Amino acid sequence: MPKITHILFDCDNTLVLSEELAFEACAELANEILAKNSISHRYTGPELMNEFVGQNFRGVVVNLQKKFGFPLNPDELESYVGQEENRVIATLVKKAQPCVGVNEQLDKLATEDKYGLAVVSSSALRRVQASIKKVDQDKYFPADHVFSAATSLPVPTTKPDPAIYLHACKVIGKEPGECVAVEDSRSGTLSAVRAKIPVIAYVGSYEGSTKQKEMAALLTDTGAQVVMDDWSQFFDRLAEIEKS
Repeated sequence: MPKITHILFDCDNTLVLSEELAFEACAELANEILAKNSISHRYTGPELMNEFVGQNFRGVVVNLQKKFGFPLNPDELESYVGQEENRVIATLVKKAQPCVGVNEQLDKLATEDKYGLAVVSSSALRRVQASIKKVDQDKYFPADHVFSAATSLPVPTTKPDPAIYLHACKVIGKEPGECVAVEDSRSGTLSAVRAKIPVIAYVGSYEGSTKQKEMAALLTDTGAQVVMDDWSQFFDRLAEIEKS
């Protein structure tokens, strides 16, 4: 196995406790879209998150179109994507918190200066930047090493498409095998696996041991090499991958 030189972090519920906050805002707008298209189904934030966790709002809307069979023209889709981004950012700037224990590990990584660090997210770049700035994590990541599947690519996409991971590797000048990804969702894990990047699955943001065990099994089945339920386990899990 090549020497690991870079750690690629997902943002939402891996670095920043943002998914629940974001999906509350997403659900409100998703329900407005459904109502406008005469569809009676309505989502709560947790329901929408359970169905679409790891995807950006563009991906959510496209999948809602497939599920409920309603059309949107490209301009309408872009308008909704912009509305959702603004609503979510306003919420995150007020309420976002770091995932428990992650900042201590980022401090250690920065002090050791052994690995390059990057953020690789499905979410819009403005949202990712606002999230990591709110929780004082922006100092750990070079501005040009924060990547968004919604914003950084010529054609916007979302995880599980591996395009954003492949793009990040190209920009930082590393082969996928020289990197490790840290992911909390199936779509994110699958994105990294498809890009041939080893994955540390993080399940500590899920509520309760039963859900954490369920997600650990799911992410392992999806291709994650190792699992951690607490950020204090990060360096041990990284060492496991490096020895494999």
